[in-house]
Amino acid sequence: MKHERAIERRRFLKGTLGAASLVALSGCDNLTQSSWFPAILSKAERWTEAAQRAVTPRDALAKEYGEDDISKSFPANGNIDPGTEQYAEHVAQNFSDWTLEVIGLVRVPRSWSVAALKELPSRTQITRHDCVEGWSAIGKWTGVPIGDVMHQVEPLPNARYAVFHCADVDDEGIAYYESMALADCYHPQTILAYELNGQPLDIPHGAPLRLRFERQLGYKQAKYVMKIELVESLAGIGGGRGGYWEDQGYEWYAGI
Repeated sequence: MKHERAIERRRFLKGTLGAASLVALSGCDNLTQSSWFPAILSKAERWTEAAQRAVTPRDALAKEYGEDDISKSFPANGNIDPGTEQYAEHVAQNFSDWTLEVIGLVRVPRSWSVAALKELPSRTQITRHDCVEGWSAIGKWTGVPIGDVMHQVEPLPNARYAVFHCADVDDEGIAYYESMALADCYHPQTILAYELNGQPLDIPHGAPLRLRFERQLGYKQAKYVMKIELVESLAGIGGGRGGYWEDQGYEWYAGI
């Protein structure tokens, strides 16, 4: 019965997401580019977030599965290769020079190589990835809990959001980014993954570092993460709505 309720809730949320995205995805640029409509949409999304958080404890875990449940195929969605010369150089060097920077509203800005991140305590979780396009897959992810990284950089009191800057760009040269509430960084299942199903991440799945934000839909799981920036407001970052897809009309809070 509990599983059935979860399925119904996911269907409802996907329907809400589709409705919120419809305006932008159907080409209604006059509305999405107006001065007043994005503010109304943003308020509706914040109401959705508040309602969902009210009925779901902040530390509630996404369901975890067993080894036998792992999908035989885990689709690589979205960008499958950043396609830049810089990224190609990292691939050629097996990501030995790749660094994760954590900057912004922190007392101790820091950076880590991938090798250094792998020396930190890790977490492995087998979870289901739910894509807004309608498919799901179960994978085994291993990575460093982002909460542990946050403890090392010591966020300042006015830090409210974590923005994840990525290596991939679209055909117009717009960089991919994603964000979450800082509090969600401390959720035990929020990790920077470097392995999928016991193997280092491959390029299509986000090598060398990918965000796993398990209680959110797939488009929130940013790939090719290079930098985390702590900020007080999302205004002025990208399109100002908290993520690459959110700037196209998707919801910022995509909890399931």
